[in-house]
Amino acid sequence: MSYELKGRILEACDCNVLCPCWIGENPDNGTCDAVLAYQIDQGAINGVGMSGRTVAYAAHIPGNIFAGNFKSVVFIDDGSSQEQHDLLAQAFTGKLGGPLADLAQLTGEYLAVESTPILFTIEGAKGNLTIGSTTDPILDTELAPYTDRNGNTTQLVDSVFSTIPGSPAWVGKATHFKRKTAQYGIKDLSLNGRNAVQGNFHFKA
Repeated sequence: MSYELKGRILEACDCNVLCPCWIGENPDNGTCDAVLAYQIDQGAINGVGMSGRTVAYAAHIPGNIFAGNFKSVVFIDDGSSQEQHDLLAQAFTGKLGGPLADLAQLTGEYLAVESTPILFTIEGAKGNLTIGSTTDPILDTELAPYTDRNGNTTQLVDSVFSTIPGSPAWVGKATHFKRKTAQYGIKDLSLNGRNAVQGNFHFKA
């Protein structure tokens, strides 16, 4: 099995800006509850095309990021064929090695792997992510990066931890972050003005 995937991420959590996890410190609340979505613009897994597919995690991080033991739910967009779904599930839960396995090893328990609608859009600097029904979503967030006085995005580079290793992260703020995940065993959230991250990824194994 092999893969090469390129695309974009949207990420939000309940930490203040900037989330301490990215620099290896303990999360602001002692724990961190997050969503992270990867939209694949181009690439394949074991020769099967994955362009246009999206995978997202809802995660509970019980302490310092490097201690691991996350509890995670994986959402795969329901536009995926069964073959795409199965391969994406394997790759993003670490079964195919490479950089995705390095990230997946931080999860101690996968609570579910679900097929569901995922709306991932970027318009200008603003990102929107909705998981589940648009009328009653499992998760909904809107975010935008910080910029300098000339409008250039504020970047975080060479951080000790990254969900997009090797690429700069664009740090920002989520205007809102709502998550209904108690059904899976991780808490619901309804927050405003908390940490958000955007960026590009290139994973290869």
